[in-house]
Amino acid sequence: MRILITGGTGLIGRALAKDLADRGHDVIVLSRNPEKAAGLPDKVRLGNWDARTAGGWGSLVDGAGAIVNLAGENIAAGRWTIRRKRRIRMSRLNAGKAVVQAVEAAAHKPNLVIQASGVGFYGDRADQEVTEETPSGNDFLAQVAVEWERSTSSLDELGIRWVSIRTGVVLSSKGGALERMILPIGPFYASRFGSGRQWLPWIHIADEVGAIRFLIENETAQRPFNLCAPNPATNAMFCRLLAEELGRLVPIPIPALLLRIFLGEMATALLYGQKAIPQRILQMGFSFRFPHAGAALQDLVQHK
Repeated sequence: MRILITGGTGLIGRALAKDLADRGHDVIVLSRNPEKAAGLPDKVRLGNWDARTAGGWGSLVDGAGAIVNLAGENIAAGRWTIRRKRRIRMSRLNAGKAVVQAVEAAAHKPNLVIQASGVGFYGDRADQEVTEETPSGNDFLAQVAVEWERSTSSLDELGIRWVSIRTGVVLSSKGGALERMILPIGPFYASRFGSGRQWLPWIHIADEVGAIRFLIENETAQRPFNLCAPNPATNAMFCRLLAEELGRLVPIPIPALLLRIFLGEMATALLYGQKAIPQRILQMGFSFRFPHAGAALQDLVQHK
């Protein structure tokens, strides 16, 4: 099957491209910056796009089996200024628009479009258990997630199988959130944010990739899926497990006020959380390799 991955040079995209290519699929990663594509597996092809239109790459969609749209600016790359919030939002909407244009123009349309999203869709839910039936929140990340999904959801009306993946915090030994959590300060590491009572909907990169592959292969899979481990942990619980795995002392907290001073509105992404449960994919029979944070962290720390 020919599978196109937009945003394929990021943490999830690279791992997914390698997995699918190793399984015999014809994988094409679309990137605005060919330099970022360095290190992609030899089996993976690279395509150029501007992340705004179907120009120059739309023909690749004709006869493709699936598109996985992961494109969007990193929300954790800097303080959320007005300009930066606009870039975060528009990078997602423009990429979705480009995918829709390419699909509409294709004579032989793909069977499936998988649209990236995030558990931030639900906003801050305190201790409430969150499933795919929970309505959206109203903060910035929730609004972005809602619009991100809507950017391609119209493809469902064309008879194309459409899936949105509301992903939690992806843990990998090759970068991403886990790398930022391990900040040595003497014998400590400072990763506990505020009270630490906020829920952290995490997922091991192997399960993220496995779940996306499961959704590609399962033709009955449609609409939203929470992609996060079935056993979420609070920020404090997660930090304690990570400290134990690293052989360090219990982490010292970073005060909420300090985070708000230095990060502004972006601090909400660290201080709020969702007790998200992957209800729908569990009901469909997907089995997580790492359902518990302790085992996931042990595996990742060993492979760093």
